[in-house]
Parts: sequence; structure tokens; C-alpha cells
Amino acid sequence: MFVTPAFAQAAGGGGGAASAITQFIPLILIFAIMYFLLIRPQQKKLKDHRAMVEAVRRGDTVITQGGIIGKISKVKEDGELEVEIAEGVKVRIVRATIAQVVSKTEPASTAANTN
Repeated sequence: MFVTPAFAQAAGGGGGAASAITQFIPLILIFAIMYFLLIRPQQKKLKDHRAMVEAVRRGDTVITQGGIIGKISKVKEDGELEVEIAEGVKVRIVRATIAQVVSKTEPASTAANTN
């Protein structure tokens, strides 16, 4: 009684495909902007972190995501590290929880490895 029926207007003739493409252009632009401003930098950051974590070795000083600073005393194969956080106090941590490598040890010389 209070609601009036709404009738759709007939669409203009021709130009249906061109109109559909122009309607999707803003969506495509938004996706492109989101990719270059959000997705791509996150992937690069993740790749850099993964490379940093894979490169740690015994003697490196690291900071964990929990804020613990320690020196790596043993690198295990199953994704674990043994970190000395104080004199005689060693903890096991998961390799992925390293937030930052503070100081790196010098790599062994290649000449020493050939002997």
C-alpha cells in the first residue's frame, strides 16, 4: 500500500561490451594499487627474513621475537637453534622466531676448508 513498484529502465542499445569493460577498470586499478603498495612489499620482506634466518650460524648474536638477546651456540637441522642467553644458560628456540641478527660472525675462509 505504501510501497510503489519500481520498474527497471531498458538499457541503452549497443555498447554493452564496452560499458562492461569500463565498469571493471576501477576494480582493476584498485587491485593493481593494492598489489604494489601492500602485497609485493610484504612478499619481499618475508623473502628477506627467510634468507636472514637461513644464513644464521654458530656465534651470531640474535634477537628473538620475544625480545631475548642471545648468542647462537648450536644450529640443529630440524629448524631449532640453541641460544646462550647468559653464562651457562642455554635455551632452544625455533629458527623462524629470530627477529634480527645483531652481529654476524666471520665466515670460515675457503682456504681452510680445502685442507
